[in-house]
Amino acid sequence: MRDPQLLTVLFRSRIEKHGGDSDVTNWRRTMSGNRAVVYQGPGRVEVCDVDYPSYEVKDGPGVNKMNVGRRTPHGAILKTVASNICGSDQHMVRGRTTAPEGLVLGHEITGEVIDVGPDVEFIRVGDVVSVPFNISCGRCRNCKERKTGVCLNVNPDRPGSAYGYVDMGGWVGGQAAYVMVPYADWNLLRFPDRDQALEKALDLAMLSDIFPTGYHGCVSAGVTTGSTVYIAGAGPVGLAAATSAFLLGAAVVIVGDLNDERLAQARSFGCETINVAQGDPTEQVQQILGRSAPAIGQPLVDAAVDAVGFEARGHGRDSGTEMPATVLNSLMDLTRAGGAIGVPGLYVTGDPGGVDEAAKVGSLSLRLGLGWAKSHSFVTGQCPVMKYNHGLMMAILHDRVQIAKNVNATPIPMDDAPRGYQDFDQGAARKYVLDPHGVLRR
Repeated sequence: MRDPQLLTVLFRSRIEKHGGDSDVTNWRRTMSGNRAVVYQGPGRVEVCDVDYPSYEVKDGPGVNKMNVGRRTPHGAILKTVASNICGSDQHMVRGRTTAPEGLVLGHEITGEVIDVGPDVEFIRVGDVVSVPFNISCGRCRNCKERKTGVCLNVNPDRPGSAYGYVDMGGWVGGQAAYVMVPYADWNLLRFPDRDQALEKALDLAMLSDIFPTGYHGCVSAGVTTGSTVYIAGAGPVGLAAATSAFLLGAAVVIVGDLNDERLAQARSFGCETINVAQGDPTEQVQQILGRSAPAIGQPLVDAAVDAVGFEARGHGRDSGTEMPATVLNSLMDLTRAGGAIGVPGLYVTGDPGGVDEAAKVGSLSLRLGLGWAKSHSFVTGQCPVMKYNHGLMMAILHDRVQIAKNVNATPIPMDDAPRGYQDFDQGAARKYVLDPHGVLRR
C-alpha cells in the first residue's frame, strides 16, 4: 500500500489543474483503506473497515440528517498519529446514552495532515497537529467569543459538537486510521517542529481533550498560587486536573476515588488522596488539611473539581450504589464559603440506564440551597479547548509538565481497542492511546 502523503505530493499538480481535490481523494480512496473503532451495542466495540474520509458529510449511524451532504472544502484529512480512549466514550459503550450501533468512536485526535481542501489557506500537508475535540466554525458569535464548546454552526440539534459522539451532529469519529477535520485553519493546532512533536507525541496527544479539560476545571474553580484543591475522580481527567492544579500553583491537591490503583497513580506525582468508599469525603479532606495546614482555620478547600460526572456512585457504605448527584453535593459540602466548583465531568440530557425517571432525563437532586448559602460559583459544560491548548502545548514542549506520565498514557495498537475499552471500564489506572500506524511504539 502506498503512503497517502506520497500520493498527495504526486498528485498536487492535479489539484491545481482541476481547482480541487476530489480527483486525488477519490483516487486515493481506491488505493488506501480505512479502519476504525465502531460501537456495536452496549459493551461491544469492534475494529471495522470504514469509508475513507471525504470533503462531504455522508449519511450513517448518528449523522444528523440536516448535516448530510454538507460540503467541507475548508477541511483537511489527517493520518491519525494518536487517538485516545476517553471516559466519555465509555458512557456510550456502556449503553448509557442513545448512541446508535455503527457509530465510529473517538474525539481525542492527533495527526499528520495528508490532504487539504481547496479553501484551506494556512495548514499544509506534512503538518503534525492536535485536533480540539470540540468542532467549531470560527465564524459564529460563540466562536468569536472563544466559546468553542457551544459553536452555533456545526450541530443542527443544539449548540456544540464533537467527533464520534452521540447527539453531536454526526461528525465521524477519530479512532480511525484516517479522519477528516472541518474548518482546518481554525480548528487545528499546528506543532512548531515536526521532529520534536513526534518525540513528545504521547504528551501532546493529551491536548485534544483531557489536559485542557482538566485545566479548564481548575481555572473555573479559581485555582491559583497557594490554593487548596479537591478533585473528585482519579481517572484520566481527574489526574489531568490534578496536574493542572500543580501547574497553576496549588499548595495542596487532594484526589478522591473508589479505585486504589488510580489513587496510587495520583500519589505518584504528589497528590494527597482519599478513598471515598471508606467514609465521608468532607471528613477525610478536613483531616488532611488540618494536618498539612493547621493555621488556616476551618479546613475546607478553596476550589473543587468534579471529574466524575453522571455515573457517580455514593460514598462510604453507599459506594456500591449509583447516586448521580453525590459528587456535586459533596463538593458543595467540602468547599469553603466563597469558593468555586468546576464541573468538567459529563452530565447528559438523556440516560437510558438512569437510576430513576428523573436521572433518565438528566434531572438530579442537588442541594443547591447549600451552594447558594455558601456563595459558590459553578462552571459546567464542554471545555473550550482552543482557549488553553496553545499554552499547554508550550508547557509540554518546554518540559514544564509531564502529562503523559501523570495520567499513565499507554499506547496500544488500534486492533487492541476492544481490550483497551474493557480494561479501562474495569478500572485500569491507564490512559489508553490508540496507535493506528505504529508511530508511538517506534
